[in-house]
Amino acid sequence: MNTHPIRVTVLGDGAWGTALALVLTANRHAVTLWGPFPENLRTIVRTGMNPFLKGMSLPPELKIEEDIGKAVGDAELVVLAAPSQYMRGTLQKLQPHFRKEQHPLLNIAKGIETGSLLRMSEVCEQVLGDCRYAVLSGPSLAEEVAHRIPTAVVVASQDLALAKSIQAVFMNEFFRVYTGTDWIGVELGGSLKNVYAIAAGIIDGMGLGDNPKAALMTRAIAELSRLGIALGGKAQTFAGLSGVGDLIVTCMSRHSRNHFVGEELGKGRNAAEITASMGMVVAEGVKTSESALELSRKLGVETPLVETIHDIIYNGKPPREAVTELMTRKAKNEEE
Repeated sequence: MNTHPIRVTVLGDGAWGTALALVLTANRHAVTLWGPFPENLRTIVRTGMNPFLKGMSLPPELKIEEDIGKAVGDAELVVLAAPSQYMRGTLQKLQPHFRKEQHPLLNIAKGIETGSLLRMSEVCEQVLGDCRYAVLSGPSLAEEVAHRIPTAVVVASQDLALAKSIQAVFMNEFFRVYTGTDWIGVELGGSLKNVYAIAAGIIDGMGLGDNPKAALMTRAIAELSRLGIALGGKAQTFAGLSGVGDLIVTCMSRHSRNHFVGEELGKGRNAAEITASMGMVVAEGVKTSESALELSRKLGVETPLVETIHDIIYNGKPPREAVTELMTRKAKNEEE
């Protein structure tokens, strides 16, 4: 654990940003939480709880701030916790107050921007210019992190010294942090696994059992690695915490929002109805299935699982028909 407290601002008051704010306050850092919706921030101040992270009392030392300029003013680390499809808007609000040397950025969002097909590091560079950037990812369900369940993640940056400094800020007896330099692979693993978590949920919703889920997860690792390597990630990264690790927990846990979407699809509900019922809660895999399919086609990488999940979500393909199509595809060598 880092013995020198610093000032950290978390931009994004969802479950994941709030959970990491709790880790930081446990480490005695001075933490400010900002969110885009003042009414939610006022609810937090009034009740001492965040509706996005139910059942958790927030410590009084966690500062809530509605003004983004005041929130980041003297921050020594800025945590980017907005969902990926809202990251650009958050960065645009940050831009007038951003100082490269004062404000290293830690992205914790897991997604690829639709339309542009940019990773979050690329969105940051486009909006803010050159910046000191790192990404944190791994098997880390917000609810479990908030309850101090032992968790391991990885922080990756082109600047290893930055990754190590962030490691020291977060690490404690229940939150273990590894470092790495493959920030591209870590971004991609965290983004793409959400798509496969929807597929795992579909299997559970259909009541198909454990065999198909094991097959799905194994083939998902192969598919994720193929696409991730084509996009610039390293093979070993996808075998690590941000790849296999995050895939396993997201596919297996009922806490996962992406798994929930899949489970409801497997029960026969349509995607629009499911996402509408979730309100402001975001399942990143829904939009990422679009981006991942576009990227795979652009690069000529075969991704039958992504294509199938996209068909179920956006084209209304019946899940049982989709399973049959996957099972009756042309015979393959497993090493391909």
